[in-house]
Amino acid sequence: MAPLKFLFIAASATVASAFAPVQYTRQTTQLRESFGLGLGEDTYENQPDLLRGEQEYKQYMNKVKEDNMLNKKYNVIGRVRELELLEKTIDAGVLTKLEALGLDLETIEELLPVIEKTGLLSIAANNQQLLVNLVAPLLIEGAPFLLPVVSGALGVGPAAFYLAAAGCAGAEGLLVVNNVEVPFVGLPAAGLLGLLLVPLTVVLAGAGVALGSLKK
Repeated sequence: MAPLKFLFIAASATVASAFAPVQYTRQTTQLRESFGLGLGEDTYENQPDLLRGEQEYKQYMNKVKEDNMLNKKYNVIGRVRELELLEKTIDAGVLTKLEALGLDLETIEELLPVIEKTGLLSIAANNQQLLVNLVAPLLIEGAPFLLPVVSGALGVGPAAFYLAAAGCAGAEGLLVVNNVEVPFVGLPAAGLLGLLLVPLTVVLAGAGVALGSLKK
């Protein structure tokens, strides 16, 4: 239990540090009416800051107000510490049950090359802003409520994840068959809730398959 616990803490710190702001260097895209000949006027100098592109606009907003929504990032490390998620994960018995299912250090070492080959790390790196400001808040803020549920599901085994996936798929199917609409809006509920139910079905089914393939 101890090695997996230490690995979990180290991995959490590494992942959290990956969400630190990154400084990018980009080539200049200034357009000049003089064509570099020194004639005419420099349109880039005469343009307002707001018309110089996205990067210039973000820098302008930082000058106007440091705490602005455009450049604001969710504080992953701070919220994990405030909610004491590392301690709650251990207290919920999640790591102990994962080890009982066969997820040990040797298995994790075998999975790392597979994850790298599938390109999941590259996808995460290219969608960092989406992960930090959308996925991370949902997971972290809901973690205190989800951890007991996840712990209970791990205690049951892969069957619990298969059952949950079937429930999500069934709910989406009922919405489609019955043409359910969102009240007061008139939009199809299958389309809106499907944005949550379909990915959740895939994740739960994938978790069931992964846990079922572990060597106990």
